[in-house]
Amino acid sequence: MVKLKEMTEKFPTRFWNDSCNVDELTSAISYGATGATTNPVIAKTVLAEDFPRYKGFIEKAIQDNPEATEDDIAWLTLEHMAIVGAKILEPIFDPKTGKGRLSIQTNTKYYRNAKKLYTQAIEFNKLAPNIQVKMPATKAGIIAFEEATYNGVSINATVCFSLPQVIAVSEAVEKGLKRRESEGKSNDGINPVITIMVGRLDDWLKIAIAKEERLIAPSALDYAGVAVFKKAYKIFKERKYTSLLLGAAYRNIWHVEELIGAELIHTIPYKWQQYYNATPQLKIENTIERELPKEILDDLNTLPDFVKAYNEDAMKPEEFEHYGPTRRTLLQFAEAYDDLVKIIRGCMIAKA
Repeated sequence: MVKLKEMTEKFPTRFWNDSCNVDELTSAISYGATGATTNPVIAKTVLAEDFPRYKGFIEKAIQDNPEATEDDIAWLTLEHMAIVGAKILEPIFDPKTGKGRLSIQTNTKYYRNAKKLYTQAIEFNKLAPNIQVKMPATKAGIIAFEEATYNGVSINATVCFSLPQVIAVSEAVEKGLKRRESEGKSNDGINPVITIMVGRLDDWLKIAIAKEERLIAPSALDYAGVAVFKKAYKIFKERKYTSLLLGAAYRNIWHVEELIGAELIHTIPYKWQQYYNATPQLKIENTIERELPKEILDDLNTLPDFVKAYNEDAMKPEEFEHYGPTRRTLLQFAEAYDDLVKIIRGCMIAKA
């Protein structure tokens, strides 16, 4: 039995394919994947690597929309990619549990504008019955999560690395759900998830420690995101939040091995799924509540940016967009979107 399928059969722990690539998603479903997600980096990569699959759609969209800008065509293409992925997942879609959803991400450039974020989220929610909408956990995003939830959108919080962000999103979702309840609206079929980008937090702390020109135990730097996730899970269990936690941006074996047992989600790139499945020493055990060694947490707590991530009250929403890993990820997402637009531009403007 492949390791990830073993995980899903032993425990309520799920995994998603971290891409809308058609071939990868189809294969991932065959051994247990119950969802998929995308972002500007993923969408650009899929479009570049699988361009013939989408070329006809893009050309027709350009022809049918003579006044459309390259950004207009880019978003029509992104929506089409999401619809294709959602269709593949539709046979396993269960609105009660949220299994079978496809996440599409809002425009990165809206990270400071709550109204644009939730307005786009509401529109995306109409693309397919099993759509999930990703928005960044910035100050504007926190407002947007409440409004989108109130409007019946199953949200996926992204660009999220810290406990303050996770708690702020959770509370916003609960407010949206309670507003619906107060008006007699059903919350059935609303399946919010909150992503913790565990590997991207690790990545950032490795950059931060290099700037400080001092040393820390290398192993500690590979557990930072795991430590935040475990603490978040403990708080979720105590407070009974509706949202599910989702881990992303995996870099090593512990990013799965230490987060197994509970009802949570891993979103894993297809290549890394192969790594995990081919690693016999990966232990499929109930580990989510297992404490990390004290010496690892002691080392991590010497890093100011880990302290910001690990302590619930360490950041206010207005600080979220200025946090190091947030800035780094927003820049990467924006650059990837620009690269995607260049592909569309090449279709719209023939080379001389």
